[in-house]
Formats: sequence, C-alpha cells, structure tokens
Amino acid sequence: MEKLIEILKDINPDIDFETCENLIDGHLLDSLSIISLIAEIEDAFDIVVPAVEIIPDNFNSAARMMNMISRLQEDS
Repeated sequence: MEKLIEILKDINPDIDFETCENLIDGHLLDSLSIISLIAEIEDAFDIVVPAVEIIPDNFNSAARMMNMISRLQEDS
C-alpha cells in the first residue's frame, strides 16, 4: 500500500489518499490522472490493468485500488 500511496501523492500531493473514499466520484482525479496512474501502477506492480477493470469503483480509494492490484497479481 505504501508504494501505491507514493504513486498517488506524485500525481496530487494535496489529497489525503489514505482516507479519501471518493477520488473519482468527488472529481479529485481526472481522466488524465487516471491514465498516468494506471501506467504507474502497471510498472510498479508488474501487472496489466485490463480495460474492464478501469471503472470508478476500482479507483475511488487507495484501498479499492490495492484490492484491484492484489486481484490482478493473483491472476497473473
């Protein structure tokens, strides 16, 4: 989770990613941020995020992103 928080803070250091639960629904991350985030996640965690996983529910919080990352790591 620490690595993910570092990636998120590089994208926007003003957000408390450890507690925020509405990153997408609250418009705290825009589409360009998500594209950058996906690329960083893929590199950092050695996974591929398929298009079907790019839904708001998977990106609304760091915890949800970490769940998605763990699931994708198990599948690879």
